[in-house]
Amino acid sequence: MDASLEKMVDPTLAEMGKNLNEAMKMLEDNQRKEEENEKRYTRKDIPGPLQGSGQDMVSILQLVQNLMHGEEEEESSQAYRLQNVGEQGHMALLGHSLAAYISVLDRERLRKLTARILSDTTLWLCRLFRYENGSAYYHEDDREGLLKICRLVIHTRYEDYTVEGFNVLYTKQPVIYISSAARMGLGQALCNQLGLPLSCMCRVPCNTMFGSQHQMDVALLDRLIKDDAESGKLPLLLVANAGTPGAGHTDKLGRLKELCEQYNMWLHVEGVNLATLALGYVSSSVLAATKCDSMTLTLGSWLGLPAVPAVTLYRHEDPSLSLAAGLTSSQPVEKLRALPLWLSLQYLGHDGIVERIKHASQLSQRLLENLKNLDFIKTSVEDELSSPVVVFKFFQEYANRDQTLHAAQASTIQHPIISNERHVYDTFNQWLGEQLAQLVPASGVDVVELEDEGTCVRFSPLMTSAVLGTEIQDVDQLVDCLKMKIPVLTSTLQLREEFEQEVKRTVGLLYIEDLSWPGLGVVRYSYHSDGKNDDKQEKELEKINTELLKKLNELESDLSFSLGPEFGGEKNCIYIGMVTEDLDVSELVETIAATGREIEENSRLLENMTEVVRKGIQEAQLQLQKANEERLLEEGLLRQIPVVGSVLNWFSPFQASPKGRTFNLTAGSLESTESTYVSKAQGTGTTPPPTPTSSLAKQRLPGQKFFKRSLRSSDAFSETSSVSHCDDLEKTDQRPPTLSPGQEQGQLETEKTEQQQEVAQATTTETDTVQSDRSPNDSTKAEEQGSQR
Repeated sequence: MDASLEKMVDPTLAEMGKNLNEAMKMLEDNQRKEEENEKRYTRKDIPGPLQGSGQDMVSILQLVQNLMHGEEEEESSQAYRLQNVGEQGHMALLGHSLAAYISVLDRERLRKLTARILSDTTLWLCRLFRYENGSAYYHEDDREGLLKICRLVIHTRYEDYTVEGFNVLYTKQPVIYISSAARMGLGQALCNQLGLPLSCMCRVPCNTMFGSQHQMDVALLDRLIKDDAESGKLPLLLVANAGTPGAGHTDKLGRLKELCEQYNMWLHVEGVNLATLALGYVSSSVLAATKCDSMTLTLGSWLGLPAVPAVTLYRHEDPSLSLAAGLTSSQPVEKLRALPLWLSLQYLGHDGIVERIKHASQLSQRLLENLKNLDFIKTSVEDELSSPVVVFKFFQEYANRDQTLHAAQASTIQHPIISNERHVYDTFNQWLGEQLAQLVPASGVDVVELEDEGTCVRFSPLMTSAVLGTEIQDVDQLVDCLKMKIPVLTSTLQLREEFEQEVKRTVGLLYIEDLSWPGLGVVRYSYHSDGKNDDKQEKELEKINTELLKKLNELESDLSFSLGPEFGGEKNCIYIGMVTEDLDVSELVETIAATGREIEENSRLLENMTEVVRKGIQEAQLQLQKANEERLLEEGLLRQIPVVGSVLNWFSPFQASPKGRTFNLTAGSLESTESTYVSKAQGTGTTPPPTPTSSLAKQRLPGQKFFKRSLRSSDAFSETSSVSHCDDLEKTDQRPPTLSPGQEQGQLETEKTEQQQEVAQATTTETDTVQSDRSPNDSTKAEEQGSQR
């Protein structure tokens, strides 16, 4: 390409193309250097004044590159989009640069050039999409074409609108009809831009009994138009869909065209299915769009062309009214909007354009064929033979459902169980769509909310495949991921009710119903408040559930425990995610309850420890003071004098039984050490309260994780247990073997040595206990006697 650029006569064009190539290579290079990572937050990244000396192009492009990639390295989707721009995208970008360059030409040369570009592009598009004798309007906002069409129709139907303005609209109010399945905010945007009240917009309901649930109800539309005409209003325009924004369904365009001709209305069609008009085989429902009065095409997303305008093709005989409505312009610069598209269409060619649209349709058919073989997957496709949009959802049929629930579901007032069930399915499908989009980002799947079906997953390759570079293997990977997620969804849905019943039967746990949580359920450990105020109780509850969440996450299990969603979730709860079919729900609930009780008891023990120790110290001080007074009365006053007491104790030693005290932390009281001297061993004191038993101590097979059902069957387990029990009985009944006289003598000496060690250990314990039970006065007196000696 560089050689061909050098051969150009105009050096400016050659330099422009060369600079664009170099700029795009630099901007699309996502390799970061180590120096850039180290200088990510430097002085030059801080906004400052404009430099007086200026900068060269390389420095400016480097700055743009840092702004594009420096702060968004974690967003791989953005980088992936830039990597797939390709040369056809470069041609579209070059068109914007050329448009700015061409605008400086002299007026006559500019007029000829823009006329050629506009006529070529319009002719190519009309032939590609089978729209004969049409004109084209190129616009950046895809709603702007419909807005200009509305103005054209107003100028056509109201002859005095140019002179009288809104006065003619006031006498006979116009009405614009749109489908209830149209994109949100379209009607309000039209009214705001046209200066019309919202009463001029009529939303037509879709079919509810026959046909597609997303097609406009033609019979109801006919009645609405008649009512408006009889009330003195003017039916002006109808906006139909060839591919609704949600499900991709096509309205009955043939019947709608007949209805519009009957009432002298304008028919405008938009939608993604219009792209299939470029294919060799077109369904009859979409082919009827070629007879409409206007249509809007969004070629940028269909062909993967960045920054190309949308196109509105229309038929109208009066060019003056088109000029008044803004569909045509006398300014040559505005006609240069078609230049990026003019370059891109020539670069791709007819075969390249058809191949891209055909590839997207094949991706949809590939996915649809695989979805037919999957259980628990419900598709919402209008035409299975050629549907460029595939909408599916996870759904599980219940064979034993009460017939009254079916009747309630069919009626206008839904039964509470049906309503909750739909909410749960919406939550599960929301999770499924997010998981598929994360696991297979090249597929371009997203989550869509439909009025009748609820939350569904949508695959629309015509809108995403050209940009993301979606291939057949991406669709196969999407199906494989879907097959892995279906068992998880079915297992979780089946175990949700069992989990709810187990939690409600367990003391200390509270089941929280959160239909918007995609998982097994939500549970809260209820804290037993002992007359505490609400603030303190709330803090204790938060502390216990936080510690409980930490303990559960430390277990080696496949479950995910969390505090729930960041916004809108219940406080102080444990949210349990998706599960598999081998989950032991009873063990899970038992573990949560036992762990919570253990945390609560430990919390209470630590809370009361300070008060118990303080009271015990005060009681010990009183008892020690009382013991000193009693010892003074028993020994007499003379024995307390240092010199006299030593002489008196020498001639007449005073023997008193040692008295000691021990502080029991479990009971929180002082106890006597008399039992220690009698038994020659230190007792354990009061038996501590038994700790709560949980399933954590449950015996497991090697490698088995928590909350998993044992792979061993119950019969085999019982048989093994009985065999091991019999072996134990046999070992118990066996007598000890007969020993020889030498062996008996050795065994007796060994037993005698062990008895001597036990006696020595008891003596040492007694001596240590006596020494520790002496008061400070006894120690002082013993030291004084030793010094006198």
